[in-house]
Amino acid sequence: MILFRNLAIARGPRTLFDRASLTLERGWKIGLVGANGCGKSTLFLHFGGVLRPKSGEIVLDGQPVRYDRAGMTRLRQQVGLVFQDPDSQLFASSVRQDISFGPLNLGWSEAKVRDAVEAAIEATQIADLADRPAHLLSYGQKKRVAIAGVLAMDPSVIIADEPTAGLDPESTARLVSLFNSLHDAGRTIVISTHDVELALAWADEVVVLRKGELLRTGHPTEVFQDAAVLAGARLQQPIVLETFGHLCHMGYIPTDAVPPRNANELAELIGCHCSPQTSPISSGFDPLRAGQSHHA
Repeated sequence: MILFRNLAIARGPRTLFDRASLTLERGWKIGLVGANGCGKSTLFLHFGGVLRPKSGEIVLDGQPVRYDRAGMTRLRQQVGLVFQDPDSQLFASSVRQDISFGPLNLGWSEAKVRDAVEAAIEATQIADLADRPAHLLSYGQKKRVAIAGVLAMDPSVIIADEPTAGLDPESTARLVSLFNSLHDAGRTIVISTHDVELALAWADEVVVLRKGELLRTGHPTEVFQDAAVLAGARLQQPIVLETFGHLCHMGYIPTDAVPPRNANELAELIGCHCSPQTSPISSGFDPLRAGQSHHA
């Protein structure tokens, strides 16, 4: 478990997250959600000890994080950071050498490093890239190599800053699938994102941020149906939940139905509660137009 206790973070003359407390449970998929400038990246850097809080403490598995050499070594063995820009993490002459860098700096034996690197390459499915120069890879490939470099150090927690930013839909789906595989293997995965659709579909819990404060924490379907929270955080409601709300209001779906988290779940709800003759589509309902009128 990662606990932020009475945390305050300095960013220039400003104090962010003043006396904020937050608990991130082990084994969960967690989304830090907010508009640009809300403090996601700043908080991200504190997770891995890159920055030190102004006051308060970060507690990892019951032990407060210490900012001496031993404390930082312990933290970075347990918490792996994946930066938004993969080029900030890739610098060796080949992908394999780059992935080896972290384990080598942990003082592992040559055999242990080799095994860890091969396991990370296999987990991220980049065997075909292993001997290529990292700077010649595509943006999506670099993202996976950066994750492999973190994974090779075998952290129990992986924290990724805007991991899908700049990726096309296919690359995004591939990266989300990788995170799911890492989670299924027992790791805690935390991502920061402004993509509410991704957070709704993927996360076990979301933490909504607004201009350096924690606005709300909870299950995605509950948080993303809280109009006050969305307005305060300058976020739009995910289109799946927005459409669900319109269909409930119009009587197509019972108001006590379990809210969907993706388009497939919404389609299943429509199929369960609407006959072909009474479906919203046959009645001329256009979810995109409904959404436009809602945001107008």
